[in-house]
Amino acid sequence: MSATVSFTAPTPHGPRDVTVSYAREGRGAPLLLLHGIGHHRQAWDPVTHILAAEREVIALDLPGFGASPALPAGLPHDLPTTAAVLAACCAALGLDRPHAAGNSLGGLLALELGRLGLVRSVTALSPAGFWTEPERRYAFGVLTGMRAMARRLPGPLVERLSRTAAGRGALTSTIYARPGRRSPEAVVAETRALAGAEGFAETLRAGRRVRFTDDVPGIPVTLAWGTRDRLLVPRQGPRAKAAVPGARLVRLPGCGHVPMNDDPALVARVLLDGSRDHPASALSTSPSTVLL
Repeated sequence: MSATVSFTAPTPHGPRDVTVSYAREGRGAPLLLLHGIGHHRQAWDPVTHILAAEREVIALDLPGFGASPALPAGLPHDLPTTAAVLAACCAALGLDRPHAAGNSLGGLLALELGRLGLVRSVTALSPAGFWTEPERRYAFGVLTGMRAMARRLPGPLVERLSRTAAGRGALTSTIYARPGRRSPEAVVAETRALAGAEGFAETLRAGRRVRFTDDVPGIPVTLAWGTRDRLLVPRQGPRAKAAVPGARLVRLPGCGHVPMNDDPALVARVLLDGSRDHPASALSTSPSTVLL
């Protein structure tokens, strides 16, 4: 069931009132799920029921995306501000250092929360921030084109396209390796979410300056990349591993940029493995596993 929470966030630009939409289910250690730019929390639906058997799953609509309003006027949708908002959101929801998992922009945010010591583990699926400048320009160009198409297509045409595998591929093949597996209803909903995302332009603008170069020490970190990621290409994985040397780097065979839909069982296993509680002593002695 979806709900909203309102709270005051102590942002770098002063305290501001923020409202976030979320869904919460399951039992066990809390696991915070953060989606990518232009998407919404329903991106996690293919794996949520699997995760909820072992975790309390909290999937958020990031500010300015899905059902969450944009940040208040004067607040940039940049990394420090959004991280401060997410930390305040966790406090409002009674989450004390949850596990965090994210995809794309959400993966970058999860890593930032880990760097700040606000979560107990991080699993990042194709996280943003490990690009070269040409790779960033390419990805941002693709995202801008996807947004323009989503805003331009009439609703009845989107619904008609969604009814066939070929049509779903035309709408979503940039982010899914197996777009035919996505349900027509989900494709329509995420196309509308992309078209209506209030925070899209500001988030993309702030992302031009982002490079994630800091380590995330003291907690387990898993980095996972789909072998068929056409947006943040798989060669960024080893680059991310070099920046976070204690992380596991995991290969997701046959998966695209948003892998939860392409192989739900594999992605759920990676998320569950990455969000297990590990004794602190194990973090310094366990070797990293490089699978990509």
